[in-house]
Amino acid sequence: MLEMSESENIHTNSNIITQEFIALEDFNATGAEQLSFTAGDTLLVHEQVCTDWWWAERSGCFGYVPSAFLHRGVEDVEDAWQDEEYFSTYGTLLHLEMLSDRPRTETYRQVIVSNSAALRGKVVMDLGCGTGIISLFCGRLAQPAAVYAVEASSVAEHTEKLVKLNRCEDVVTVFRSRAEDLMLPSKVDVLVSEWMGNCLLFEFMVESVLRVRDRWLKDGGMMWPSSASLSLVPCQAHADYSQKMEFWENLYGLDFSCLQPVAQEEFFSKPKFSHQLDPDDCLSTPCNVISLDMHTLSVSDLEKLSGEFRFTIERSGTLHGFTAWFSTFFHSLDEGGSSLELNTGPHAESTHWKQTLFMLDGPIGVEEGDCVGGAITLQRNPIWRRHMSITIEWRIKRRNDPTFCEEKTKRFPMWR
Repeated sequence: MLEMSESENIHTNSNIITQEFIALEDFNATGAEQLSFTAGDTLLVHEQVCTDWWWAERSGCFGYVPSAFLHRGVEDVEDAWQDEEYFSTYGTLLHLEMLSDRPRTETYRQVIVSNSAALRGKVVMDLGCGTGIISLFCGRLAQPAAVYAVEASSVAEHTEKLVKLNRCEDVVTVFRSRAEDLMLPSKVDVLVSEWMGNCLLFEFMVESVLRVRDRWLKDGGMMWPSSASLSLVPCQAHADYSQKMEFWENLYGLDFSCLQPVAQEEFFSKPKFSHQLDPDDCLSTPCNVISLDMHTLSVSDLEKLSGEFRFTIERSGTLHGFTAWFSTFFHSLDEGGSSLELNTGPHAESTHWKQTLFMLDGPIGVEEGDCVGGAITLQRNPIWRRHMSITIEWRIKRRNDPTFCEEKTKRFPMWR
């Protein structure tokens, strides 16, 4: 990294128009003439020296930066939230999949039933209500003073009909509004929402929940879910590896193995959604790597969340990657009451989220007693706000070795 000097003058041409770019992810310089930056930083690009490397400035410092890590300024993005696409998706009967998810839906019903007495006379908001099933649970199974069912997509038209069909119109009022534009008759005692996505945060509906919490939840009010956690486990994935990699070794009696690197990049560079992990493929006991308190979590916290892990291998096998899932917890309105949990992991009843698989570039043999340590980072995309990347760093210590081997890193972009 260079301060403003003769070096800067070498790369700056008065005929070149300086352009502003936003960093999509962190970059750590590996040479003296490179410039380090973090996701979200603004950089001034003075010269696009070649396709891969540009000469740029950040806070008075100059250096080469990788062009792939940059994007034109936010003002050039028409819809950073991609709201039209997002809400149109949830305006369809995609809700069938969610309503058919019995563990998900039954957990929310049980939350209402177990708190029915405490909900008497309370004002409840169901944010992102969809077809309004949680609002209807409140209206039919408890005696709240009012339920505000908030939905931004076109499915709200059907929600109003469902409220009348189930004779809840005296209690449940449907508001078709984006969370940020919401206007309500009063603040609420309870804010309930089903905002979770793959790896807990994907699509970032949680930001809308937090902004509504700060504006419309009464002091001392309850959030449902009240807290959440992301779990991780080292795992085997023989079927996925065989299907995507070993497939090329003998194809109709021919050797197509030169395509294996292409397949690796194509299939293993992105996470696999809707993965169903066999509990027998867990190589260790899972651990929580990130925990969220929905009463204290801030919007700024969502930009980057990190956690560490240390697994002791409990059965010898092949480490193909890591699998992640989430759990949410619903605290009781009664002091001392028990919490309810919605667990989307492989040891619980299957949900529509299933699990998310992150494949390493190649399999690693591990033995009982080995240790796998490292960290996971969820980095929100600074341009496309519903997207994120997940970076996993890991290292292995063999049971008879005193130290860990060299750390390895892999980044997985998560796009809709």
